[in-house]
Amino acid sequence: MQILVVEDDESVAAGVLEGLSRAGFGASHVGTGGGALDVVRELCPDFILLDLGLPDMDGTDVCRAIRALTATPIIVVSARDEEIDRVLALELGADDYLVKPFGMRELIARIRAVARRSEERLPDGRPEADISRNIGGLSIDQRSRRVALDGVEVYLTAKEFELLYFLAADPGAVFERREILRAVWDGDWYGTTKTVDAHIAGIRKKLGDPRWIEAVRGVGFRLGEPG
Repeated sequence: MQILVVEDDESVAAGVLEGLSRAGFGASHVGTGGGALDVVRELCPDFILLDLGLPDMDGTDVCRAIRALTATPIIVVSARDEEIDRVLALELGADDYLVKPFGMRELIARIRAVARRSEERLPDGRPEADISRNIGGLSIDQRSRRVALDGVEVYLTAKEFELLYFLAADPGAVFERREILRAVWDGDWYGTTKTVDAHIAGIRKKLGDPRWIEAVRGVGFRLGEPG
């Protein structure tokens, strides 16, 4: 796996690069948002670690721009520890959020957890069977990990795809937030359940109609074709 580290602090970047190398990952580093976008366009890294405090542009704008180009997994690594910062990053397409300072073991574990959920492969490495779910004009293809609405492709993050696919297993059924966390986050998320709401908001925005996913007060969410 080739990981792009987007970090303007050279000492922090050096420590992260060393830790990633010891864990067996290939890694490269850029110190600006513009540099990150250039690398994403030209080299298509497998994974991105993104700081928010960059010298040329805010990391949230970088996250939004990257997500418009690719579904590559993104973990935001930032000193910003307010809930609003975490929610905004997740809404813009980040797959996870880690607050500085952090331990390398935790970072490596989060990278592997996000990558594992993104790959969706069987133990022998073969892709899962071609399973698609269709609700009205919405098509969700598990094998290609593509979503289309009325024939137009909708670009979702890895986590957004997994969440939408999970809800599509039983259209009309209400799924509790904790149930969604257990299924989609695979037991690796120990923070607030509001991360589910943040990802739902992102999916609704991309589908162009919030009625695709209905919030059931005090319970959770259900997927259904807008009436």
